[in-house]
Amino acid sequence: MLAKKVAIDLGTTTVLVYIPKKGIVINEPSVVAVSVADKRVLAVGKEAKDMIGRTPDTIVARRPLKDGVIADYHTTEAMLRYFLNKALGSIRFFRPEVMVAVPGGITSTERRAVIDATIAAGARAAYIIKEPIVAAIGADIPIGSPSGHMITDIGGGTSEIAVISLGGIVSSSSVRIGGNKLDLAIQEHVRRKYGLAIGERTAEEAKIRIGSALYLENKLEMEIKGRDMISGLPRIVGISSDDITDAIQHELHGIIDTMKEVLRNTPPELSADVMEKGVVLSGGSSQLRNLDRIISEATGIPAFVADEPQYCVAKGTGVALENLDSYKRSILGNS
Repeated sequence: MLAKKVAIDLGTTTVLVYIPKKGIVINEPSVVAVSVADKRVLAVGKEAKDMIGRTPDTIVARRPLKDGVIADYHTTEAMLRYFLNKALGSIRFFRPEVMVAVPGGITSTERRAVIDATIAAGARAAYIIKEPIVAAIGADIPIGSPSGHMITDIGGGTSEIAVISLGGIVSSSSVRIGGNKLDLAIQEHVRRKYGLAIGERTAEEAKIRIGSALYLENKLEMEIKGRDMISGLPRIVGISSDDITDAIQHELHGIIDTMKEVLRNTPPELSADVMEKGVVLSGGSSQLRNLDRIISEATGIPAFVADEPQYCVAKGTGVALENLDSYKRSILGNS
């Protein structure tokens, strides 16, 4: 067993690299800092994320993936090469086999771009597998059984919703709403209500610290710093969890409406299975307080957050890569 196998969850906001028997070896933001003059990559991952919103004119910190698909090919390739080298060491005799998880709604051109970028970054073979399938595997759902299982994977750029039976997707949909859209909604709300411009990192921090999908009885509060829209000077404002709840309602209902659409397109036998077993939530953004409750109330189906939801896709991709034969039907292969 000389050739290494590597599973990658190529997310809009985070890249996770999983190596079988070692587990998750890399968990870093999918951000690359590039110098404007010669397009040289200066920093990748956490180091580059710290630069967002703080760079001089000569440096751009950008996310090469948008809504789960490659928006900037060369930067994505550089990022993949960096993470592969970091995970495996830059001196290696064998090129690894790499499996990458991609959104369910990906087009064949977008799929080709992922394969080409992975091979160019140093992989011997690249396999592509759809996120809902691997999220379900990572959440310990027995996807091969002849009964319906519903998974909702809410990431940074997209939410993937699917009903799975016999190892395949029966009904699915992908909506370009995720953690990033929630952060933008919070920025917009704070600007409208308090006349304060805040950065995306501040919005994300507020969402994690005090955010909730439903109004909380015991409100959480925090102070945020930003720029006053009128005077242009720095200002501190106190906000509560209700502000976050107000800000993100529209986006959350977008995810719930997509879940309802998937359920409407599910055969009745499988609908009955889903009703009985409930819907499993995975992805980093599924950790939002009370998200399971708002989904249960809106759909009438019990909702559960998977264990370590942010790692489900990476772990599931690793399992699929170790058992290629068992999951052959689910893999989109090299085509």
